[in-house]
Amino acid sequence: MNHPATGIDTLIEDVQSREDTRRIPIDKVGIKGIRHPVRVKDRTQQEQHTIATFNMYVNLPHNFKGTHMSRFVEILESHEREITTESFKDILIETASRLEAESSHIEMSFPYFVHKRAPVSGVTSLMDYEVTLIGEFRDGGPPEITLKVMVPVTSLCPCSKQISDYGAHNQRSHVTVTAKLKGFVWIEEIIDLVEEEASCELYGLLKRPDEKYVTERAYDNPKFVEDMVRDVAVRLKQNPNIASYTVESENFESIHNHSAYAMVTYPHTT
Repeated sequence: MNHPATGIDTLIEDVQSREDTRRIPIDKVGIKGIRHPVRVKDRTQQEQHTIATFNMYVNLPHNFKGTHMSRFVEILESHEREITTESFKDILIETASRLEAESSHIEMSFPYFVHKRAPVSGVTSLMDYEVTLIGEFRDGGPPEITLKVMVPVTSLCPCSKQISDYGAHNQRSHVTVTAKLKGFVWIEEIIDLVEEEASCELYGLLKRPDEKYVTERAYDNPKFVEDMVRDVAVRLKQNPNIASYTVESENFESIHNHSAYAMVTYPHTT
């Protein structure tokens, strides 16, 4: 074998393409945790520039030893400097084609920011939400897109309010909606829906009159973790652009050394 400096091509074996004899197909193989700039449209018709973390996988037939990991990165680099949510489906299809796979799976997770106005003082501040786009492409069919949004809110315990002479324990809760889409849905639609069904929504910046408002708002609107997921599920079921969903709520209990948790799926699995 000659060194490239001699000007003579060096032959390097493609080990990944060797035949594998164990006859075990692999469901997902690829790369995790690669970050790349993305552009995301918000409901105001403006664009947000943010950084997304990508997980990219394909299936691997039983007779192939390995996949070509570098091609996943090449796919990201082949698009514009910033990937858009509109090009997400194209990347799904391209990944399956470039890796010569029957299916591809991509997760694109990023922080999403919304300007919010405090309820009394009107001061504005940013709230951030964790968003993930999940894409599935299989056997030449149309890509399937799932939108996952984690919304932090306030929850207040109805039992604590009922049994106490004054006050009630309340805490921050994380409500996560994972919705398989059959039409277009704004990220803000999911955020608004969840916040409207919580005891109270959160804000990045509050003045004293605002703090009084959100405290009393939560007290007037107590909800168990079970109430939270059911109320959000009712609203999601009314959206014609959502085919199926999972709603999870985790309440970080302020008077316990554990969290309260509930989950609803539709269609129901049990």
